[in-house]
Amino acid sequence: MTTNRIALVAGATRGAGRQIAVQLGALGATVYCTGRTTRARQSEYGRPETIEDTADLVTAAGGTGIAIPADHLDPAQVRAVVARIDAEHGRLDVLVNDIWGAEGMFAWDKKLWEDDLERGQRLLRLAVDTHIITSHAALPLLVRHPGGLVVEMTDGTAEYNHRRYRVSFFYDLAKASVNRMAFALSEELKPVGGTAVSVTPGFLRSELMLEHFGVTEPAWRDGIAKDEHFAMSESPVYVGRGVAALAFDPQKARFNGASLSSADLAREYGLTDADGSAPDFWRYEQGGFTRPEDYR
Repeated sequence: MTTNRIALVAGATRGAGRQIAVQLGALGATVYCTGRTTRARQSEYGRPETIEDTADLVTAAGGTGIAIPADHLDPAQVRAVVARIDAEHGRLDVLVNDIWGAEGMFAWDKKLWEDDLERGQRLLRLAVDTHIITSHAALPLLVRHPGGLVVEMTDGTAEYNHRRYRVSFFYDLAKASVNRMAFALSEELKPVGGTAVSVTPGFLRSELMLEHFGVTEPAWRDGIAKDEHFAMSESPVYVGRGVAALAFDPQKARFNGASLSSADLAREYGLTDADGSAPDFWRYEQGGFTRPEDYR
């Protein structure tokens, strides 16, 4: 697959967003990588990864990576990003809403009335409002030509989250909202030839998660000694490959409105993770956490 795509990965600084950008680049896409952390300035997240690093990885993979600093809570900044894409290409084929930035803003052991209201509302702003603002600005360009794709990144499929309480009131609401957002967009995009889906990775070995387990990606299996379920984890490459394959699929409209996991995409497109495995964390979780080898 070599046909170019023009993509905006909003929240491409690290984790799934970074590898979605890189894997789109590996298929030849031009990828605009946005986020708040640059080589000149960190966000309050306090992480070392930068959008420039991501753009360099996109280019090294075979695409064209372009880093643009943007706070996706600021509509003017997002509109400026879209205006630049329009000026440079006149179209947008893929929008990936991967903005999060709310680690440390949710409590695992507090009910709503015990939690910090200001912190919880900030989580919702970062996890939900950013996606709305970005889609509002970008969709007029994306729908200019039929075949556009919107990918809403979340945690947990719609079916899984519908039946389970996820961590805390604010976290639960945020992740369910993003799934529903993809469904609503699918209804609005279908008449104009567009497609919207939500996508979730499984147990993601993000940079932050690797640090939490005290391991590096090449030696990630050492983390299983701390948590047996880490055996079912996956690198960001896995979901990145899946989203990239979907973006280049000429028949992707058949998934309009779907809530997909990284494993769903891997099965559909015959993909594996970087180490050759094919984990299905959500099926494993629902299977009662037994025999990880049966779910890889």
